[in-house]
Amino acid sequence: MTAWYSFLIALPLVAFGQSAAFEAADVRAVHVNLSNFNVFMKGPNVRAGRYEIRTATMADLVSTAYGVDQDKVLGGPNWLEMDRFDVIAKLPAGSTPDSQKLMLQSLLAERFKLVVHNDIKPMPAYALTASKHPQLKEAEGSGDKGCKFDLKGMPNGPQAAPAEGPQPIPTVVYTCRNVTMAAFAEDMRRGIVANFIHDKPILDQTNLPGSFDFNFKFTLRGMPGANNSSDNVTVFDALDKQLGLKLEMTKAPLAVVVVDSVNAKPTGNAPDIAKILPGSAVPTEFEVADIKPTPSDFMGMRFQIQTGGRVNLQGVTLQVVVGQAWDMSDDMIVGAPKWFDQDRFDIVAKAPSAALSGGGSDGPNIDFDAAMTMVKSLLVERFKLTSHMEEKTISAYTLLAAKPKMKPADPNGRIKCDEGPGADGKDPRDSNPVLGRLITCQNMSMARFAEMLQGLAPGYIHAPVLDSTGLDGTFDFTLSFSTAGQLQSGPGRRAGEAPAQASDPNGALSLLDALPKQLGLKLELTKRPVEVLVIDHVEQKATDN
Repeated sequence: MTAWYSFLIALPLVAFGQSAAFEAADVRAVHVNLSNFNVFMKGPNVRAGRYEIRTATMADLVSTAYGVDQDKVLGGPNWLEMDRFDVIAKLPAGSTPDSQKLMLQSLLAERFKLVVHNDIKPMPAYALTASKHPQLKEAEGSGDKGCKFDLKGMPNGPQAAPAEGPQPIPTVVYTCRNVTMAAFAEDMRRGIVANFIHDKPILDQTNLPGSFDFNFKFTLRGMPGANNSSDNVTVFDALDKQLGLKLEMTKAPLAVVVVDSVNAKPTGNAPDIAKILPGSAVPTEFEVADIKPTPSDFMGMRFQIQTGGRVNLQGVTLQVVVGQAWDMSDDMIVGAPKWFDQDRFDIVAKAPSAALSGGGSDGPNIDFDAAMTMVKSLLVERFKLTSHMEEKTISAYTLLAAKPKMKPADPNGRIKCDEGPGADGKDPRDSNPVLGRLITCQNMSMARFAEMLQGLAPGYIHAPVLDSTGLDGTFDFTLSFSTAGQLQSGPGRRAGEAPAQASDPNGALSLLDALPKQLGLKLELTKRPVEVLVIDHVEQKATDN
């Protein structure tokens, strides 16, 4: 074992300032809708003397506290990547990002009784190696240093008319100048190649000294026009055939944090926490907002949440805005007038400074959920929007068992569904890149999987899915399919329309065909009550600015 590995093992979990602690903390479990697959940890953010992390799993919290990637958090109970928590804490004066990590460590130990230890474990990684005769040019040692990439053949946008005949597959042209192989490996991990390696480490094992100039090109996964043809070139093939380099899955000893024990429920907050942390709620209204009809010559649509808390919406209908703000698909919004999905508006608004946090070199930011809460208030105020949730009978999918072929899971394993391949790194999109989605699930019950399906495939499914498989226990499986937009039949279907077929000439495979072929499950449309958003009243013209 090398010296730096030994050093990592010797690092104490709390090196200096073990007594570092938040002055007070509001910690609570939060419920998230599993149908929203894109629920991520928000934060950590520092706002008005408060430290905030929202909708974080325990794996997120441990990862943040100990400064390791989440996949380097091992052990612990099976809910570690499923249950979610909010942490809002009062910071002592003069705190730094490093001291805040120590404070979070102390909080997790105190409130969740978390016990962890450092270790070195063999973990999935990629090895970059060189052939006997790599096709690399030694750098002259002058000029710009580093790597960059250009995208060639990308569609011109949603308003562009589709061209006739076969279309070129969008290609990445990757150019490096005066770079070492170690720097190249790190650049690939952090850049566009991450789409292929899923943020795994890349180890430089080329044994090539010095710096080089080179370029290569490859095609992206899941792009329109991608299929099984020879025009498709994965990054792995490109490195091999164009540069004489190989990028292959391996295992390497890496620093990890192992969870020995942790409680699922935090100890209670102090009775006076609301007085100690007043105003913990983020503001719910914009500081200023301008609404006007979209000019007739504007052909696109923009939906931007910008640095500094600026919200810039152009060419949007209220159907689009309400769908985003309430997290509802079109099918789940009923009772709106016809113009609701026709009239277009430009909305520019600015959030108050109290809603902003963190940020990089460009300034502080506002998170999406906080922005959408303010959008809701704006629609109520300026368009006099009133609505309510109500159960209505509509066509919705039910998950059934056909001929199940899923592997029974170890019930002690983590409960999770991730985008990307399993531990073996095998990815069917390398041979058929038009399979735009690859979902790997572990220790998954059918009830939980049905609840997640709407978020996993929103282009196909517009209402919650009901589990009627009758399958008990939990399962491990992978599911690969094409997004609704990749099918030649166009965008996702509405409930009640005919399912897309597997025989799409471009090699695409619909979700409805992938489920029975790969998992032995099927989706059927049934009429049943589902909770929808009912628009009670809305004005066609916004009140004056």
